[in-house]
Parts: sequence; structure tokens; C-alpha cells
Amino acid sequence: MYTHEDLARLQSQSLKMQGWIRRQTFSPANEKTLRRFSSWEVAELIFQINQSTFRGKLAADPNLPLGEVEEDGRQRWFSLDEINELRRRVRINKKSLMPPRPAGKRAFRAAVANFKGGAGKSTVALHLAHAAALDGYRVLVVDFDPQATLSHSMGLTDVGEDHTVWGIMARDLERETDRMNTPTAGAESGTALPQRKLPASIRDMGLGSLRPADFIKPTAWSTIDIVPSCANAAFVEFASAQYRHLNPEWTFFGAVSRFLDSLADDAYDLILFDCPPAIGYQSMNAVFAADMLYIPSGPGYWEYDSTTSFIGQLAEALEDLSHGFENFPTGKISLPKAFADIRFLMTRYEPSNELHQAMLNAFRQVFGDRMAEHPIELTRAVEQSGRFLSSIYEIDYREMTRGTWRRARATFDQAYEEFRAHVLQAWDKLEDKA
Repeated sequence: MYTHEDLARLQSQSLKMQGWIRRQTFSPANEKTLRRFSSWEVAELIFQINQSTFRGKLAADPNLPLGEVEEDGRQRWFSLDEINELRRRVRINKKSLMPPRPAGKRAFRAAVANFKGGAGKSTVALHLAHAAALDGYRVLVVDFDPQATLSHSMGLTDVGEDHTVWGIMARDLERETDRMNTPTAGAESGTALPQRKLPASIRDMGLGSLRPADFIKPTAWSTIDIVPSCANAAFVEFASAQYRHLNPEWTFFGAVSRFLDSLADDAYDLILFDCPPAIGYQSMNAVFAADMLYIPSGPGYWEYDSTTSFIGQLAEALEDLSHGFENFPTGKISLPKAFADIRFLMTRYEPSNELHQAMLNAFRQVFGDRMAEHPIELTRAVEQSGRFLSSIYEIDYREMTRGTWRRARATFDQAYEEFRAHVLQAWDKLEDKA
């Protein structure tokens, strides 16, 4: 027979191994650091210009960042901050290297979501965030998944549940309840309106007084911040059900949207959500706050079946919200919920696999132009990036053959370029007031 004591002992053993893995993955200080990028990468892969043109720009202006030269080589290596300074200051044929951003718009929000565990949601979110950062965008990622894979991949391993999406929701409950208790006008009869009460156990947590910045943590990437998750945040589903009972009028699904509304419109360019493999309180917050749904799926039949179930149950849940909360306060997202775009992306795809080819064709027949043209191919380098909690952009190409590295990077580059094109089109659809 096994009890909670046995589970605790097994966890203790696992934590020791987890610490060893992190030491192999991160720096000796157990802190993830971002590598430098070679002048070849900066020129051809990031700025997409000729190397000789890049060298000429550096030679013409000695005040530009020059990177570092390693002892055993002639190539210069640049930090992300140096790359961004170059992006701001260098012009090619009188054109800026800054990425396109619609004027006067708030940050664009995209949710990476599906039912199926292992569909590659965290991998896709991680690579899209890193690719966008290398493209010059300022990115905020929100980890809704208690498995916290994205948080760990971003280097956050010591996170308290108070500073996760659960904390944001508890904070929102308190603030929304106080707002409801202080109406601008009393009842016409002159009688006092009923007061909604929260137990001291909730108010004593002190979450209501936290600022938005208290939930946002920096990462090893200077232009990527994160609202992290942790295993203890798994009880949000139970806590949220209790919170709804305490205040049935609380629009629980809008908590994260209201949190993001409180950020300056130009604080970030892109906000990415990594969703748990379920439809619950956290995933509904992500979906409601999102401008775009990006739905990854593996190439198997059961994954296709899971994707079909996901969009069906999500449709029902959103319909229920539209009819159940007619008085939802207007913010940057309103009811009925509408997305600027919905896209499907195949992951772990092997071009030589006939079953994968057949499933990709099936997806295309069903979802048409909603289906991403470029699937994420399964390569050895892609598998290695997952094992070491890193994206292909973080892996130094000298650690493997350049061809292997280039092939893996190419599949994510293509996926990102397609994603960016859809984002820019959808971004223009956002109301100016949003």
C-alpha cells in the first residue's frame, strides 16, 4: 500500500535528479543565460542581409556595437541587446531593420492551445517567442499550464503560486468584488444594495494590492518577460470554483484579460499564451484574452480526433459565456468573444512518412486555408532542443553539424514567418480603441 508519504519520498528523489538535469542544462549558477550570436547568424539569419554588407556597416561606424571576438576564431559574436541596438541604428538601402508594428495598436495576443498533451504547445510557444525576440519584437509570455514546461524552458524554476495566473485570478476576484460593492449610484428605492463578501482567508493573502509588474518576471532574453507557472498552481481549478461560489457575478474568464488591459499598450508587441491540455478556468482565461488561436496538433489520428473535440467543446463553452454574462464590463475584449484569426499547425511532422502525409492532407481538406502551410518537422536537433529545455535558437550551431542545425532552424523559421504574416494581418483588424 502506498500513501502520501510514499509519494513525497518519490518526489524528493525526483527533485535530486531534477537538480542534476538543470545543472547540465543551465549555467553552473543554476541560472539560464542566453548565448551570443555569430556575425554570420546576425547578418544572414536575423537581419537577412549579406555578410559583406553587414561588415561594411560595422566598419563605416565605429560607434556601433562590435561584439566580441573569441580567442580561437575571427568571427564576432553579439549579444541580443547589441543586436537590437544594431537593429535600431543601422539602415539598409535607407530602410529600417525594425520589425513592422501597426501604429496605435496594443500588443497582439495569441493563444497556443489544444486538448492533447504532447501536441507541442509549449515547444511552439517557446520557439515563436524566441523567433519574435530575434525579429526585434518585445514579447510577454503567459504560462497557463501547471506543468510549467514553458517557465522551466525560460529558466524560471523557483516560482510561488501567488505570482502565477492563479494569483492574477485571486487578485481579480478581490478587485472586482470591491468594484461591484461601490456602485456609482444607489438603488432607486434608496435601500442599500447587497454587499458581496469575501472571507478573510482570501483578503489576507494580500494579492489584491499587488501591481501587474509583481506577476511579470524577466528571462534570459532581455526582450522577453513571463508570467510563470508552477506545479502548485494546479489547484487553480478547485480554487476558482470556490471563488465563483463566493461571488457568482464575478466574470472569472476575464481576469487575465483585465490584467493585460492594465498594461501600457506599448509595453509589449506580442503576448503569447501557453495553455494547459484541458478546457478549464485557466484555459478559458487564455482563450478569452486572445486575439488569435494557434492550434498545434501532431500527425496522428488520435491527435486529429482530440483537435476536433477541442474546437467543439470550446465553441460550446464560448457560447455559454455569451449567454450567461450579458453585462460583462467592456474592456479591450468584449462579449460575444470573437477572434481576429484562428490557425492550425501540424507538429512532429516527418515528410517521408506516408501516414503523416495523409494526415496533413486530411487537416488541409477540413481546415482549408486555416491550416498552416509549413508544418514543424521532426528532426534530431528539434528533439534535442526539447530534451535540454531550449529552443533551436538557443543552441549553438557548433554543438552539431551546421546542416543539422540549419534544417531544424529552417522549420521553425518558416513556421514563424507564416505566424508573423497572420499576426500582422489580424493586428490591423483590432479596433483602434483596443
